[in-house]
Amino acid sequence: MDAKLGIVYISGLLVLLAGAVWFVGRQVLSSRKIESRFSSLQNKLKQEKGTAEEYYELASLYLDKKLFVQAVNLLQKSLKSSEADLPAENLALIYNGLGFAYSAQEQYDIAIRQYKEALKHNPQYVVALNNLGYAYEKKQLLAPALEAYEQVLVIDPDNATAKRRVESLKKRYIPAN
Repeated sequence: MDAKLGIVYISGLLVLLAGAVWFVGRQVLSSRKIESRFSSLQNKLKQEKGTAEEYYELASLYLDKKLFVQAVNLLQKSLKSSEADLPAENLALIYNGLGFAYSAQEQYDIAIRQYKEALKHNPQYVVALNNLGYAYEKKQLLAPALEAYEQVLVIDPDNATAKRRVESLKKRYIPAN
């Protein structure tokens, strides 16, 4: 009986170990792929002018690494490289990225401007509206924050972030009559 229990125990440990090895291996490969792309984009853009998409992609990688100043520079290059050629949805993505980078640096006034610019290009852009609401909240501008989150709910009634923020803001904010 003890031998069978030992085999079951060892088998269970081997299964857990194999699962852990698979998970770690997958993470390493994923990280390696991202770092490889990061390095190749960096090298390419140092040597030659890139496309708006390449600047945006590298900026996104910098945002993931929380290197916000570098991301802002790349996003601005993305805008300069071909603003007239980009569809409105892509411009909205770039402006939202700029807003996110400024917001992460606690430069909320600039972030708000960028989010509004993103919404000029794509008024239905839920992420930019949520981010705008967040920036307004950080500035203690509760009425515009509530309005931004409510706009999200008009577009996407099931948006969990907006629902949660509207509920919270309604508890804190009572508009003057």
